[in-house]
Amino acid sequence: MKNPVLKKHYIFFLGEELPQPEAHLVQSTNAANGAANLGYSTVLVYPEKGAKAINLANLARPFQPKQTPTELIKYYNLHDKLKVAPLPMPWPIDHFRSKFTDSNTIATKYYLPFHILPITKIVHSRNWNFIKAAIKNGIPAIYEHHHHEDKQFEPEIVTNPLLQIAVTVVDTIRESMIKNGMPPEKVIKLHNGFNRLFMERQPEKAAEWRQKLLQDKSQKLVLYAGALQQFKGIDVLIDVAKEMPNVQFVCAGGKPTQVEYYQQLAKEKQVYNIKFLGYILHNDLASLLQAADVLAHPHCSGKAATFTSPLKLFDYFASGTPIVATEIPSLVEFQDTQSITAWCEPDNPSKFAESLKRVLETHPRKIEGYTDSINFVKQFSWENRAAKILSYVDESLLPQLVV
Repeated sequence: MKNPVLKKHYIFFLGEELPQPEAHLVQSTNAANGAANLGYSTVLVYPEKGAKAINLANLARPFQPKQTPTELIKYYNLHDKLKVAPLPMPWPIDHFRSKFTDSNTIATKYYLPFHILPITKIVHSRNWNFIKAAIKNGIPAIYEHHHHEDKQFEPEIVTNPLLQIAVTVVDTIRESMIKNGMPPEKVIKLHNGFNRLFMERQPEKAAEWRQKLLQDKSQKLVLYAGALQQFKGIDVLIDVAKEMPNVQFVCAGGKPTQVEYYQQLAKEKQVYNIKFLGYILHNDLASLLQAADVLAHPHCSGKAATFTSPLKLFDYFASGTPIVATEIPSLVEFQDTQSITAWCEPDNPSKFAESLKRVLETHPRKIEGYTDSINFVKQFSWENRAAKILSYVDESLLPQLVV
């Protein structure tokens, strides 16, 4: 008979290598970090390829929770309680198109039942195949789902009592999940969170950013942080910058190819007051948000506006910097708060520019930040989010507390 005490870990599974500058990976790593900060024995599990994956000792004992590497801590602003367990995926895994050499298959058919299961209390993932495999192996599961899909959920999985709860971030996704077979009582809408390090004031680092990015002290700085994609409103922001030539615009985020594309687009449009910094480590991003005079959230209308998760919005709030945002469905509920300084319609550079000009005039930069948004965001910590999710889990299935 197996000793139930051994089953202690709260496993967060990612199907992709770390680190990468993807919003869903920022979300998943910070969700795991929040659970760890509550004191649960939390392990972030993800595939590891390359030279490290060939280590024979790792292959013999592939599931070995350990301290989070400094690289990941700085990349995603993690804390010291979270453990990681990279799963070795040596060649030829993912080098040939076959389900037998697919890292997801290896994780669900080999690592999960033989190495992860014996000491796991519950799993949490956005990977539906991993959730299914966990339930089939008798492990309780929490599922995250943040995008519209037309695929039906398997009835035998969603009705299984081991599926404790499914979590999404906007009502429109919850509705589509129910339409696709998820029982209404098993799916909740819960916003993403903010990393508490974003709330710590960093005036010296913020001053360094301003010195680096601005031509003179009197110039204003408008910052966008997030993915560099058309539907996120980056094209609109370039047009906005053209209308405000005396203001410095800065975009933090994006892959090198996207940075190159938008640098070229700005050049073609003869817009010379916008800089693209590429991905900024979360360890440095907090001070960059605090360095700005205004933070921009220029999302376009369309299907993406109905489900886009306002992940960066909560970090924006925590910075205490004034925010100009577009009126899109996923942000509507924040219109009754004082946390966003100005709103304007999407897809309209002139309107966005007007809002920015007005906020720059009425809201001078405060080194200590504006308290309205700082106080408002406290309810949205990753720790509070983790606690809320676990409140839907049967008490007997909760992971072990290690504090």
